[in-house]
Amino acid sequence: MAAALALFAGRGEVAPHWAALAIALGLAGGAGAAAACDRWLARRVERLEAIAAALARRRLPSHLMSARDDALAHAESRLLAAADALVGALDALEAEREEFEAILRGMSEAVVVTGARGEVVMMNGAARRVFGLAADSDYRGRDFIELCRDPRLQDFVGRATDSALGEPLTGEIQIQSPAARHLEVSAAPVRQAGRGAATRVMVFHDISRLKAFETVRSDFIANLTHELRTPLSAIRGYAETLMGGVDDPEVQRRFLTIIERQSRRLARLIDDLVSLSDLERGLTPLKMEPLDPRRLLEDSAELMRDQARRRELTLEVRAAPELPAMLGDADRIHQVMLNLLDNAVKYTPRGGSVTLEARAAAGGAARPGIEWIVADTGEGIPAADIPRLTERFYRVDRARSRELGGTGLGLAIVKHIVQLHRGTLKIESRLREGTTVTIWLPAAEAAAS
Repeated sequence: MAAALALFAGRGEVAPHWAALAIALGLAGGAGAAAACDRWLARRVERLEAIAAALARRRLPSHLMSARDDALAHAESRLLAAADALVGALDALEAEREEFEAILRGMSEAVVVTGARGEVVMMNGAARRVFGLAADSDYRGRDFIELCRDPRLQDFVGRATDSALGEPLTGEIQIQSPAARHLEVSAAPVRQAGRGAATRVMVFHDISRLKAFETVRSDFIANLTHELRTPLSAIRGYAETLMGGVDDPEVQRRFLTIIERQSRRLARLIDDLVSLSDLERGLTPLKMEPLDPRRLLEDSAELMRDQARRRELTLEVRAAPELPAMLGDADRIHQVMLNLLDNAVKYTPRGGSVTLEARAAAGGAARPGIEWIVADTGEGIPAADIPRLTERFYRVDRARSRELGGTGLGLAIVKHIVQLHRGTLKIESRLREGTTVTIWLPAAEAAAS
C-alpha cells in the first residue's frame, strides 16, 4: 500500500478512489496473513495439547513427531523425546511397585514402611492381621504408633522411629493386644530424610507357634525325665536293698514284686513313647482290611473282663443289631479300645460300671460310620481339664495316675490313631457322674471314598 501511495505521489496527484482501493487491498492481505499465522499457531497448540493428553494417559507420544524443520519443531522433538523417556521410566517404576507389592502380599511376615515422621507409607495384609487392622481401610499417612495397641509394641515403634536412632533395631517382644503373640521384630533405615529422621522398614515375624513348640518340648523333656526317674529310682532302691542282704523270704518276694511291677511300668512307658513318636512322624503305616465291628467289640471287652472283675466292676457290652462293615487297622483299633477301657476301669471306683457300645452313626457330610462309646461311672473330669486330656503326659490327678501305673500317653495315642483313620474323638464328663468317650470311625464305603 505504501508503494502504491508513493507511485501516486510521484505523479503529483492521488485519485481518492485508487487510494481507497490500495488501502483495502493492504488490509485484506494483512488479515489473510494474520489468519494463516493464527491457523499455524492453532495447529501447533493442538499438537502440544495432544502431546500433553498422551502423557496424561501415559502413552508414548512419539507418533506426534512433526515433519517440519523449524525452531518450534525442534523444540517439539526434544519435548517428545523427554516425554518418551518419562513414560518409560514411569512404566518401569509401576512394574517395580507392582512386583514389590506382590512380594509383600505373599510374605507371611508383617511388613510396615514408615516415613520420616513415623507415618505409614505401606503395610501388607499380614501386618493388618497382626495389629488387628481392617483389611479394606487405607492407613497411609496415619501415625503408625497410634495404630499399635500394646504398650510394648508402641515402645519398640517409638524407638524405631526416633530420629536419634540411625542403626537397625532387632529384638523379641511379647504382646497381648489385639491378641497374645510373641514377635521377632526388626527395623532398618531405608534412606535419610534430612539430617536425622529416616524412612524405615519394620518387619514383625510371629514366632508364637515356635515358642509354643519350645514350651511343649521343654515340658515333654521334664515330664519324661520325671516319668523315667520314678520307676528307675524304685528299681534301684529295692535292688540295692536286696543286694545288701534280706533274710526274710516274704520281704524278698515283696521287693521283687515291686521291682517287677516297676520294670513293667517302665517298659510300657517306653513302648508308648515309641508308638506315639511313630504316629506323630507318620512312620506307622496302617494295614487296612475289612473288619467286623461286633468282633472288635467283643474281643476288646474280653481282654478287660478279668481286670474289671478284680476291681469289682460291671463291664457291659452293647452292639446295635446292624453295624456297617469298616476298613481299618485291627491292631491299632484294638489299641484304641484297650486304652479307653483301661482308663475307664482304672478310674472307676469299686462297685461302678463300664459300658462299651457300638452303633451306626453318620459323621461329617453325612458319611456313614460307627460310633464307639466307652462310658464309666467314675468321679468325672473338671471341664477345664477336658481340652488338654490328649496332650502327652497330661493328667488330672497325677498322684493317683502314677499309683495306678498310667503313662499319661494313652489318650494322645488314641487321638493320633483316630485321626489316621479319618475319624473324630469327643470326650464328655461331669464331676461325680462319670466320663463318656465317643469315637466315630468311617464305614467301609466312606473310608474307601
